[in-house]
Amino acid sequence: MSYDIAIVGAGIAGATLAAAIGDRARVLILEAEEVAGYHATGRSAAFWSETYGGPAIQPLTTLSGDALRGGGYLQPLGSLHIGRAGDEALADAFIAGFDGSGVELARVDPARFVPGLRPGWTVGVIEPSCAYIDVAALHGDALAAARRAGAVIELGRALRSATRVDGRWRIETSGGVRDAAVLVNAAGAWVDEVARGAGAAPIGIQPYRRTLIQLRVDPPVPAAVPHVAHLGGSFYFKPEAGGRLWLSPHDETPVAPGDVQPEELDVAIAIDRMEQAVDWRVEQVERKWAGLRSFAPDRLPVYGFAADAPGFFWFAGQGGFGIQTAPAAARVGAALLLGDAPPAGIDISRYTPARFVDKLA
Repeated sequence: MSYDIAIVGAGIAGATLAAAIGDRARVLILEAEEVAGYHATGRSAAFWSETYGGPAIQPLTTLSGDALRGGGYLQPLGSLHIGRAGDEALADAFIAGFDGSGVELARVDPARFVPGLRPGWTVGVIEPSCAYIDVAALHGDALAAARRAGAVIELGRALRSATRVDGRWRIETSGGVRDAAVLVNAAGAWVDEVARGAGAAPIGIQPYRRTLIQLRVDPPVPAAVPHVAHLGGSFYFKPEAGGRLWLSPHDETPVAPGDVQPEELDVAIAIDRMEQAVDWRVEQVERKWAGLRSFAPDRLPVYGFAADAPGFFWFAGQGGFGIQTAPAAARVGAALLLGDAPPAGIDISRYTPARFVDKLA
């Protein structure tokens, strides 16, 4: 069967894009793994924060908020950004970076929000809009919506190569040959490999490993504790059911694409950083895992047609904010693919792959 659009990757990016396209095109999704969303989507820390990713990402996050709330995917959480005495300038710069954006931020005493916070941690900025994301429901619903619209989803179908023939893509997969007019590269950490396989110049998108651990601590973490992030970017944690804690050292270790696993050193670093901030005693490391996040050289996502490969569309570089921006990103991608106007308030020029043309020449 021939398709209008073939999307490589069935993670949150590919799934939401296919759902946004709906029945306006015949869509094929090719996923190399047997489970969709295995490497990044399914290993997310699962929170929506308008400040995460910085001011250049905030419009996508904010626009996505309405869709996420409307779908019932968000639950109140709040985020507290903390620092030590002397970090006041960091807090002021953080607030100033979102001036005029509509994001609510305010200076607070962090000890009011975190029982057991150690002396010296006196700088706090509260971001009340931060929320949990039900990632599994969001991803599953997007895949289901795509199927209802007629999309074909093939799992365990790795792309081996793609060749442009008579204005269409002849796509060689591990399950045979497929045909499509447009090839969308939504392969996460593998996007540069997919580009090479299709004869397009890679952008230099780098995968990074991010470590997460689940802890049982004493005393148990109260459910009312918000998401807590260090203003200096060295850790974050958030409460989980049963008084548990999810903790990350906020690491970004460059890695090759693959099934990444946590390193014991990163787990130890995360615990040490947390213990410097709170006096909770770690009783047990109950789980530890790692996921992938992939950034373009300028750390902004890449949406649009490649200049050097007709019919090749980049939908990549979503970093660690791919889930919280997924609804808006899908609207941008669908608009570009279908020739529609982009969402109001989103400057799509900052995300175009054309910004890398000179560097790739």
